[in-house]
Amino acid sequence: MKHISKDDIVTIPEGVTVAIKARQIRVTGPRGTLTRDLRHIQMDIQRPTKSQLRVIVWKGGRKHVACIRTVCSQLDNLIKGVTVGFEYKLRYVYAHFPIMVDINQSEHAVEIRNFLGERVARKVVLDAGVSVEASKGQKDELVLSGNDVDQVSQCAAAIQQSTRVRNKDIRKFLDGIYVSEKGHVVKEI
Repeated sequence: MKHISKDDIVTIPEGVTVAIKARQIRVTGPRGTLTRDLRHIQMDIQRPTKSQLRVIVWKGGRKHVACIRTVCSQLDNLIKGVTVGFEYKLRYVYAHFPIMVDINQSEHAVEIRNFLGERVARKVVLDAGVSVEASKGQKDELVLSGNDVDQVSQCAAAIQQSTRVRNKDIRKFLDGIYVSEKGHVVKEI
């Protein structure tokens, strides 16, 4: 069944500006600027008031109408990114061989050494908008932070996937680097 039109509204908070041109969205806030290209999705993005965006699908089927919520979630994530940012915390888990992580700021990469006693160093290159640091209050913890949730989560997943245990029983060998907490850079008061 085709719907004649379906829509959803995203509210824009104070201090955030949103520019739309041909489904290319540019969101600017106190933490910086993020852009998203949505030209591959057939829909209208209108601005009924200064503090609202309206996403509309005309004559869409079930799958096409489902894109409305996806686009609204992406817009919400862009707004959250430029206001409070995103922060992922990763913990090292090991039973015998202590995992050593070197943060290489010049190459914007993380090197993981001594994983399961292996001599080879695993290197994960991070995206440009993501910063990494060792946690000051917690032993064996990395903190990834940035404005774009896609980049931060993708870097966290790349670090976690680089320490997958292969050719061993994963019920016994639980070593690795795992995402332990997801949050925001600017803590809510």
